[in-house]
Amino acid sequence: MLLHAPRQKPEPWPNRRSAVNHVWLVPLVAIEYEFEWLAFLLSRWSFLEVLEYLGSFSILVAVIFYFSESGDRIKQKHYQAWQVVNTAQNKGGSGGRIEALQELNLDGVPLVGVDVSGAFLQGVRLPRAKLIRANLTAVDARNSDFQSADLLFANLSSGNFRESNFSNTSLEGADLSGVDFCSANLRNANLDGAVLDTADLGKTDLQNVRWQKIKSLKGADVRQVRNPPDGFLRWALAHGATVDGSGNSGCE
Repeated sequence: MLLHAPRQKPEPWPNRRSAVNHVWLVPLVAIEYEFEWLAFLLSRWSFLEVLEYLGSFSILVAVIFYFSESGDRIKQKHYQAWQVVNTAQNKGGSGGRIEALQELNLDGVPLVGVDVSGAFLQGVRLPRAKLIRANLTAVDARNSDFQSADLLFANLSSGNFRESNFSNTSLEGADLSGVDFCSANLRNANLDGAVLDTADLGKTDLQNVRWQKIKSLKGADVRQVRNPPDGFLRWALAHGATVDGSGNSGCE
């Protein structure tokens, strides 16, 4: 909306002066009268009108450029997030990787093959993440969320995933040897072809888990598992799992 508009010529000063009832108001009215004349003269100056149009046009151009470059800004944001993840590779601690991974996943960027081995990722939120063949060896990801994530052929060996959410997660062919799943939620998870040797499944919720095609679970501790599917415990013990505390369970 343009603010520039031609103004009416001010009335003669005698007329304005005669309308003032108090003498002490005259100086104030006189100042206002001078500004009215200045506004009148400027309102008739076409140069100011052109400047106003140019100002509005520059705003329009800025808006167009902002939206046209949004794709580049998103790419730059993703590049910086990947830089954080890759720079901290093979290092302990978080190194900003929690926020970077969550940001990438929130934008729907696949995390296929990402290497965060040994990282401190406690509380990371990666629901529905594409983590195919990811390397999560020896990570500390307690209290994390991997609900409905795709961890096909991922390596989670020796990782700490206590009290984490793996419900509806695909762990097909994943290396879960030595994993601490104490009190984790594996409801409806797919364990076809997974290796769970020496894994700690104490108090893990296994309701409706797909277990029939587990590749191996020798030495896995299945004490106090919650909601085990029919036949699971019998099969697990027959294939080397333990319930007598001889495994590595620290889930008390």
